[in-house]
Amino acid sequence: MTTPTQHVHKEVRERQALDRDIEESDGTIGAEEERLYVASQWQLMWWKFRRHKLAMASGVILIIFYVVAIFAEFVAPYDPEAYFASFKLAPPTPVRIFDTEGKLRPPFIYRRDRYRDEETLRYSYIDDISVRYPVKLFVQATPYKLWGLFETDVHLFGIEAAREEQGVFLTGADRLGRDLFSRLCYGARISLSIGLIGVLMSLVLGIILGGVSGYYGGRIDTIIQRVIEFVRTIPNIPLWMALSAALPPDWPVIRLYFGITIILSLIGWTGMARVVRGRFLALRNEDFVLAARLGGSSEIRIILRHMVPSFLSYIIASLTIAIPGTILGETGLSFIGLGMRAPAISWGVLLQEANNIRSLAQAPWVFAPAFTVVLTVFAFNFLGDGLRDAADPYAR
Repeated sequence: MTTPTQHVHKEVRERQALDRDIEESDGTIGAEEERLYVASQWQLMWWKFRRHKLAMASGVILIIFYVVAIFAEFVAPYDPEAYFASFKLAPPTPVRIFDTEGKLRPPFIYRRDRYRDEETLRYSYIDDISVRYPVKLFVQATPYKLWGLFETDVHLFGIEAAREEQGVFLTGADRLGRDLFSRLCYGARISLSIGLIGVLMSLVLGIILGGVSGYYGGRIDTIIQRVIEFVRTIPNIPLWMALSAALPPDWPVIRLYFGITIILSLIGWTGMARVVRGRFLALRNEDFVLAARLGGSSEIRIILRHMVPSFLSYIIASLTIAIPGTILGETGLSFIGLGMRAPAISWGVLLQEANNIRSLAQAPWVFAPAFTVVLTVFAFNFLGDGLRDAADPYAR
């Protein structure tokens, strides 16, 4: 049985322990809150964005794709137009690290021999386990000019064997015996860059026209909005097809590339213009805009230095969501023969070459460009979702 004095001492000890817990908790929470209070807008966006694991993984995938597109000559083991006469429609070459005896070895491939099936008369390939070709990094092979400036013959990986004897085909070969992985690397340069350049052109048009419409209002706003409504009433695919069909078929690759890019950007600017107009209508009477006007700032400076940066995060999120549509537009036009055409190499051109029954039945690996397109579109969509959530770091 406890005495009153012991009971009082017990209550005092409990209160002291509770006070210590509160002080420690307040100190921890205070430090966290202080870090949030002093953080910039971009730091808050980054902290929220990195919680989105799927968006982070998508960002890594897109970085890899764009690095491959930039250094396509170095990453591709062969020239995209090089023919392997003995390996037409050859399946993907498995890179092994264990031999037939189960021993661990450096990465290698077995030699492949081609034979014709007597019943189906189809060519098939069988591995000759008696001959191994080590897969090495930074091998010397076909000379090339990186970005058309630096001449070298170093490739990221490859095997030291004559082209007539063996090749390493990570995604197989097409019907003419060309390495599909090398063509995918070169095709990424056109397909991915068209998405970026087309969306950037749409961004410029959208900011200029949407900003003028939302900032000035009145008759200018009415005219611009009627133009936007007219363009948006026309279905995108028929309009793309009509404008692409008007391009001369004898145009060189560079001119055709910019023609397709302009067509895609001229149609895609309306959505960005609507977003910019709505933000300008909400911001044009804010205190910081009125203060800039009273300070003598010009209209262009107010728009570019004060209003646009205030919702730049929303623009970035909208861009990442719009890029997949441009990539799909180029791929679809090239697939039906109205976009990029051979000798240009894009993912749509590669899919057009696979558009036949023989490829579907005998060589399903020629549809690898479709997988890269789907993966890129999903990655951009997930990245856009993460950026859209991070664009408002104060939301819970």
